[in-house]
Amino acid sequence: MSKHKLARFAENATFGNLFQHTEYDRIGEAFPLRGRWREDYFHNDRPIVLELGCGKGEYTVAMAKRFPERNYIGIDRKGARLWRGCKDAIEQGLENVAFLRITIDHIEHYFAPGEVDEIWVTFPDPQIKKERKRLVGPHFVNDYYRKIWPENGGVLHLKSDSDFLYEYLLETAAEQRWELVENIPDVYAGGVDPLLTEVQTFYEKMWLAEGKTIHYVKLAVGC
Repeated sequence: MSKHKLARFAENATFGNLFQHTEYDRIGEAFPLRGRWREDYFHNDRPIVLELGCGKGEYTVAMAKRFPERNYIGIDRKGARLWRGCKDAIEQGLENVAFLRITIDHIEHYFAPGEVDEIWVTFPDPQIKKERKRLVGPHFVNDYYRKIWPENGGVLHLKSDSDFLYEYLLETAAEQRWELVENIPDVYAGGVDPLLTEVQTFYEKMWLAEGKTIHYVKLAVGC
């Protein structure tokens, strides 16, 4: 492991806005903020929005800055990536931001039923050969997200360069009877919320440089 990564890991341990699975038993009720994110961390009763696979936290930080009336939590399993988002949020004085270093298939151990209102999935691996690993597929939406959304359901956002994943989600939404709120085949074709074009992740910049089309889908998923 490089000294660069080791330095970031050491600094991660000092961040008050980062929670890592290595610091506690992640099974059961052991995570102290489960069910108490609003009361004990954000100190408000505002909606909670997650970004899954947040990488360096570009979207998490940008949304938190733009929408101070909401709370944002970025989730990723790579500590070196999360370091950037944590540091940016601290330097910008954002108090409605937190980060979790966990694997997403353990998400219900960190949030109580009804605690999360919206989920963003930005540029995930399309997992072409493994449907059960697709973060916008029924396995995750029905088996994991439903455990943390309110009883009447939640909102799911996908932003992706993958034609395969985009088309898959539209077909799956129709099959599962998830409500299609917004469907933008090409976010850079114009006339969209500036949030979708002004904030670009590391991977998005790379895909745009290769000439790929960026898709966006917003769904309302009932429980």
